[in-house]
Amino acid sequence: MLKKIYLVGNPNVGKSVVFSRLTGVHVISSNYPGSTVGFTEGFLQLGDNKVEVIDLPGLYSLDPSSGAEKVAVSLLNEHPKDEILVVNIIDSTNLERNLLLTLQLIEGGYPVVACLNMCDDAGHRGVSIDYGKLEKLLNIPVIPTCAVTGVGIKLLIERLRDTRPQLRPEPTHEERWKEIGLIIEQVQRLEHRHHTLRELLEDASVRPVTGLLMAGVVLYLSFKIVRFIGEIIIERVTDPIFSNLYQPLLERLVLGWKESSFVFHLLIGGLIDGKIDFKQSLGILTTAPYIEFGMVLPYVFSFYLILSLLEDIGYLPRLAILLDNILHRLGLHGYAVIPLMLGFGCNVPGILSTRVLESKRERFIASTLISIGIPCVPLQAMIFGLLGKFGGMYVVGVYLCLFLLIIILGLILNRLLKGYSPEFILEIPPYRFPPVTILLKKLYFRVKGFIVEAVPIVLLGVLFINILLYFNIFDLLTGFFSPIITGLFGLPKEAVVSLAVGFLRKDVAIGMLMPLGLTAKQLFIAATLLAVSFPCVATFFVLWKELGVKYLLRATFIMLTVSIIVGSLLNFLVLPPSLIFPR
Repeated sequence: MLKKIYLVGNPNVGKSVVFSRLTGVHVISSNYPGSTVGFTEGFLQLGDNKVEVIDLPGLYSLDPSSGAEKVAVSLLNEHPKDEILVVNIIDSTNLERNLLLTLQLIEGGYPVVACLNMCDDAGHRGVSIDYGKLEKLLNIPVIPTCAVTGVGIKLLIERLRDTRPQLRPEPTHEERWKEIGLIIEQVQRLEHRHHTLRELLEDASVRPVTGLLMAGVVLYLSFKIVRFIGEIIIERVTDPIFSNLYQPLLERLVLGWKESSFVFHLLIGGLIDGKIDFKQSLGILTTAPYIEFGMVLPYVFSFYLILSLLEDIGYLPRLAILLDNILHRLGLHGYAVIPLMLGFGCNVPGILSTRVLESKRERFIASTLISIGIPCVPLQAMIFGLLGKFGGMYVVGVYLCLFLLIIILGLILNRLLKGYSPEFILEIPPYRFPPVTILLKKLYFRVKGFIVEAVPIVLLGVLFINILLYFNIFDLLTGFFSPIITGLFGLPKEAVVSLAVGFLRKDVAIGMLMPLGLTAKQLFIAATLLAVSFPCVATFFVLWKELGVKYLLRATFIMLTVSIIVGSLLNFLVLPPSLIFPR
């Protein structure tokens, strides 16, 4: 019965990166008893078994010459050899030096799998290795990997059980180096070559400095393009359809109906200045389809188009790798960048796409962070319109608050929530231009899936809210929360209605703040509160569907608590924005 997997290798061969690829978010750092030498523990889901993985201190030989090497050898010998597995991490660019430890492990009777890491770097340097021949000579599984990008990690996991202890006589030191020389002659070939432009871009996109610069440019351009496409579709397609075709049809349909009737209220909602207003009427046949098809779907379409393009080109997996270490601290994996990015278009597809994450713990953290800290495109447009006239730094202040909130809340949730988050195994493809047919097919299925998933939820949500409005239940709620709004947040009583409407449509709610004559600080607080407070009705029902009642109640409690804390802090501790961000 396999109980432990030890990662063994020379210093600086990428053991910690391989460890992060194999294990989940939760890791334990420990010191060996009686010493200050540390090692790291995590878990790997291997079939139906959860196996402990231990990242040993780096060592060059099983004949220890330092405290760290003595600890590594001691840990290796703590369990019977039929209960452990050794993954020997080898630097592919320095195979000869690394093979000394490999042969010692094999001769010591340990079941060994050789992980030849940095295979991409070896290729760039003109080092060619015949992995199949090396596997035959060593008689152990040999898997080339690039832990930074995830290449080969899936195959490594699949072959962990393909090894058995060997009985080999222990040679002298001199004989062992002679064997290493013979192996190198048969499996390694050196040649001079230069990086191609594609390889240079691939390398630059996963390195910390150049990768972050590229990410900033790519994400900025992506959001600009998404917003441009979405606005074009709304202006030239959806708005004309609703105003020129659908609205006259509805007006003829309800001609002669009593506006005060319950059925009229449910289907059409309230008339604004005697006319149907698709944004404010809040009817099942008016606001519900307009929200979904007139406002949200254009941005969802443009988001999925750019997302699919980045994914198929090969950039999105590299962005996930680049942000993996940061997101690990928030209890997530690098691939959570996809739901987070989608959330900026609309929280609904963002939360739906958390299905790519493997555990309910991760999906809960990601969904909660999206609901609280990621403003959708319509809300962002209104924030720019409302605060932008006072200066760009007011808008920056809102985004800075949201960014800090995501970091702080993610760190807290990662520490407090129990559960196991398995590592997300991600293969990194080379950069390439995707076939248009495949891109369009992927776009079609994603948009279709969103419509099927989201439309019924929005219809039910609007129906539910309509019933609350008809029986004046919202008036009771706003009256109850009025002391909090005025006393803690420093906003006038009239702002209660706007914040309550935020549950229906946040962009409409922030627009209702405009005629209230709020100060710059009050607008700053109100805009931030609308971004972090309870999500819109569509997002609420998606959370219910994806997480279940238990996790929905947890998320609701977190959202209400965060809203009260943030609003109070901004009111009592933050100086007026006019002093912080002078015009």
